[in-house]
Parts: sequence; C-alpha cells; structure tokens
Amino acid sequence: MKVNAKKIAGVGLLTALVVVLQLLGSFIKFGTVSISLVLVPIVVGAALYGVGAGAWLGGVFAVVVLCQPDTALFLNMSIFGTILTVMLKGVLAGALSGLVYRVLSKKHKYAGVVCAAVVCPVVNTEIFLLGCRLFFFDWILQNAGGANAFIFMITGFVGLNFVVELAVNVVLSPVIVRLVNISKKQLS
Repeated sequence: MKVNAKKIAGVGLLTALVVVLQLLGSFIKFGTVSISLVLVPIVVGAALYGVGAGAWLGGVFAVVVLCQPDTALFLNMSIFGTILTVMLKGVLAGALSGLVYRVLSKKHKYAGVVCAAVVCPVVNTEIFLLGCRLFFFDWILQNAGGANAFIFMITGFVGLNFVVELAVNVVLSPVIVRLVNISKKQLS
C-alpha cells in the first residue's frame, strides 16, 4: 500500500473538517433536529482516498458524536449499545461509501460519487435505527405516547435530518470531488 504526503495531508485536512463540522452541526437546529454537514467530507475522502480513508473519517465522526452532550441520554441507557451503534454507523457509512465509489467510478466517476453520497446517509441512518431497535426500544416505546414506535423513531429521530443530509450530500459531494480532481490535473 502506497502512502504519500498528499494523501496524508488530504485525509488530515478532511479529519479536521469532520471534527469541526460535527461540533458546529450540533448548533444548527431546525426545531429539535440538528442538521449535519459532516457526511460530505466523509464521502469526499472516501472518493478521493479510498475505502480506508472513508472508514477513518467515519470513525472520527463517531468518536466526536460519542463525546457530545446529546449522546449522554443513550449512554445512560446502554453504554455498549451506544458505542457499538455510533461506531458502526460512522465507520460503515464511510467504508461503504468508498466501496460504492470504487466499484461504480470504474464505469462513471460522477455516478460513483452520487451513489456514494446516497449510501453514506442511508447507512448512517439505517444503523442508527437498527441500534435504536436493538438497544433503546423500551425507552422509545415509553416516549412514543401510544403512537407506533417505528413512526416515532422516523419522525422523532430521523425525519428532516435525513432528508437534508441526503440532499446536501448528493449536491455538494460530487461538486467538491470534481473541483479537487480538476485542481489536481491543473497542478500536474
């Protein structure tokens, strides 16, 4: 495996961006929902630097999530369930985005980035919902107020946040990857 200074610098810059965007994202709220932009550098890193970089950036995202105050509610219910869910959703969202990009970009680079940009929030959200079902379902049932617990999870935890994350990813990730690739060609 060849590691070079440009890759180290690029992944390092994206790592810092993941940390900053995740910390700032908790302050951008629409009602009770935090809008996160952090998945964009994860997709960009996965597309530019590979599956390992995507997994790394997703892991950094997960560690920052675990350190945030909003996570305390889940940690109080199940430390193991919270850590497992958060780490899996971050690492797998990044790694699978990189894998999808690797496979699809052989046919069409733009389609590869768009599909990776879709995969990242879908995997992130699906693993979060699975973790909620496996580790926090009793609490969800208590707080659903008689409503269908699955509908409560979708509307209460995911809803608008997922839609915005998906839209932002699909719009920004391909543009950023394309701009970086254009600038790489011009510098060569």
